[in-house]
Amino acid sequence: MELGKGFSFVSRKYRISLEGEHFFIDLVFYNYILKCFLLIDLNKGKLSHQDVGQMDMYVRIFEEKMRQESDNPTIGLILCSEKNNAVAKYSLLNDSKQIFASKYKTYLPTEQELQQEIAKEREAVEMEKRLK
Repeated sequence: MELGKGFSFVSRKYRISLEGEHFFIDLVFYNYILKCFLLIDLNKGKLSHQDVGQMDMYVRIFEEKMRQESDNPTIGLILCSEKNNAVAKYSLLNDSKQIFASKYKTYLPTEQELQQEIAKEREAVEMEKRLK
């Protein structure tokens, strides 16, 4: 799977230790074009407020200990099988703008589903161009 341009793999199961307790970030990337870290938490279940709080902690730790002055803010991404928009909205403090939750599919779409999605996206882009 490709994330896009500029991504560099840093670690899988990146360990953070705080006063004898150990925490593990599933995936850590650095984007040398955007100049920021991307932390990814892979969640098999439904998004919970604990997941959001945990990612918030990871982002804050990276902001304090890993981010350089020239880097942009760290981004946290939680991929879950079920997303609860209310939990995602109310679990974050107002100043936390760089944490995102997204639902993923546990199966690959069919070729026909992919073609339909591509056609739908093309139409949306063309409609946007016409409106400008």
